[in-house]
Amino acid sequence: MKNYLIYYVFITLSIFLNSCTEGFKEEYSKINIALKEVTAITTPTTDTTPDYTFSSTGSGAITYGDSCSSSTTIATIGNNTITLNSLSDDTYADCTITVSKTIYTEKSEKKLSGSLTITSFTIETSSAPLIEEVTTVTSPDNDTTPDYTFSSTTTGTITYGGSCTSLTTSANVDNNTITFSTLSSGNYSNCTIKVTDSAGNESNTLTITTFTVLPDGLIAYYPFDGNANAKIGTLNGTVSGATLSTGRNNESNTAYSFDGVDDYIEFGAGMLSGDGEFSILIWINTSSGSEALILSQRNGGYNGQYIVELESDGEIEFYTYSSRTGKWIVRSSSALNDGNWHHLAFVQQDNGGKIYLNGSLGQIDNSNGKVNLLSTNKTYLGKDGRNQNMFYTGKVDDLKIYNRALSASEIQTLFNTSD
Repeated sequence: MKNYLIYYVFITLSIFLNSCTEGFKEEYSKINIALKEVTAITTPTTDTTPDYTFSSTGSGAITYGDSCSSSTTIATIGNNTITLNSLSDDTYADCTITVSKTIYTEKSEKKLSGSLTITSFTIETSSAPLIEEVTTVTSPDNDTTPDYTFSSTTTGTITYGGSCTSLTTSANVDNNTITFSTLSSGNYSNCTIKVTDSAGNESNTLTITTFTVLPDGLIAYYPFDGNANAKIGTLNGTVSGATLSTGRNNESNTAYSFDGVDDYIEFGAGMLSGDGEFSILIWINTSSGSEALILSQRNGGYNGQYIVELESDGEIEFYTYSSRTGKWIVRSSSALNDGNWHHLAFVQQDNGGKIYLNGSLGQIDNSNGKVNLLSTNKTYLGKDGRNQNMFYTGKVDDLKIYNRALSASEIQTLFNTSD
């Protein structure tokens, strides 16, 4: 009876132990290692050996897939930060990490593992943005918020330098048109643009081609670049005999030449009218010793007119009429018929007017007050519109007419402007 009892206990113990072993095997079969991304790699980045952090629910050996590798080969439970081996400039979308280990039992073994695909990233160390000018600022022009177009090889943040700024701060790939914030009149030669991409790469510094913002109040502008049409204003010139010639910047077809016999350009009536302020600016070049009218707004009588006259001694005189009475008259302090280009500006303000020669103030006349210009009078270049004579011999370039009195600094700026 005792032997049977011992045998029964042995059989029962064997069944229990076998059950436990099978239970452990079943539990091991349910165990695996889970990996999760903690800190992705910044993209794009200039770091060729970037750090990456992932978490693991188990310890084990690390293996790497695709183009990524690391000297770190063991993972621990919790967060693991690895440093990838040196990478070249490229986009990496298939890099993987696997953590694995083998669990042994008395009669079996179980291999546990977990895998993770690293979020795509880009290494970018040598591809700094390149920016180039596409469309310059229209110059000279009276637009105080001009547009400018440049191209960029990448997206990025725009940085402005010099006197120019804009509300546009992001650049796209290809052409970008920006609008400058309000500019005062003047010459702009120090404006720059630079683009920095998201990896911190800075582009070349692009210097914007020099441009000029003209003072406001410009109602007529004739650069004479190939024709006598108004660049600003509505009264195009009708050319009679005058021919295109080399201008003050030594460029062909940028000025008009008059032969002193019958050449002139006629504009419509009413370019200036009333007794308000005005400014007239013009470049001339002559070697003539004959009296002639260079510019005039008149076509009958003496009322409400102005005249720019070349005197026989080579000096320039500007005078006005109102009801056959002279209102104000100014004259250059020296002869200008030396075959060189000279800049003249005539300004009506307060009780009279003044003359500027090559940007510097000359004579002032406030003796008889301002002239009231008639809107019916036409404007002429090269002759007397009333008597149809006194034809001018010489050249004219860049005529500007303003409906306000320009300041001395504005006139100086325009004198220094290369149209």
